[in-house]
Amino acid sequence: MQDKKIIIFDGVCILCNSFAQFILKKDQIKQFYFTTAQSDFVKEKVEIMQFKVNPMDSIIYLKNGEVHTESSAVLMIFSDLGGIWSFMRIFLLIPLFLRNGFYRVCAKRRYRVFGKLETCMIPSPEYQARFL
Repeated sequence: MQDKKIIIFDGVCILCNSFAQFILKKDQIKQFYFTTAQSDFVKEKVEIMQFKVNPMDSIIYLKNGEVHTESSAVLMIFSDLGGIWSFMRIFLLIPLFLRNGFYRVCAKRRYRVFGKLETCMIPSPEYQARFL
C-alpha cells in the first residue's frame, strides 16, 4: 500500500465527488487509487495513522508513506497528474496558513453550495479496480 498514490475524499460531497471523477478521467497512466472517507479502509487507517485532520473535512493524499491534507493534498495531486495540471504546484508558494484558510472556508460551505448525496458514489465498471 505504501507505493500507491491514494486519494481519500468525502463520498457524499458533490464537490469532492466531482474532483475525484475529474482526476479519474485525466489520470491517463492510472497512477491514483481512490477511497471515500466513509470506507472501511479509511476507518482502519485513521486508527493506525492518526490523521491530523478528520477525513470527512479534507481531501487526503497518501503518497510514498506521506500524508498530505487540505490545500497541499489538492495541489500535490494536480502536480502528480502532470501535464498542464502540474502548473498548479506554483500555488504551494503561497503560505500554508493562507492556502488552508481558503480551503477550510470552502470545505465548511461545500454541502450548502454544492449539495450532498444520499449515498457514496459507486464507480463505473471501468474505474472499479482503482477504488479500495
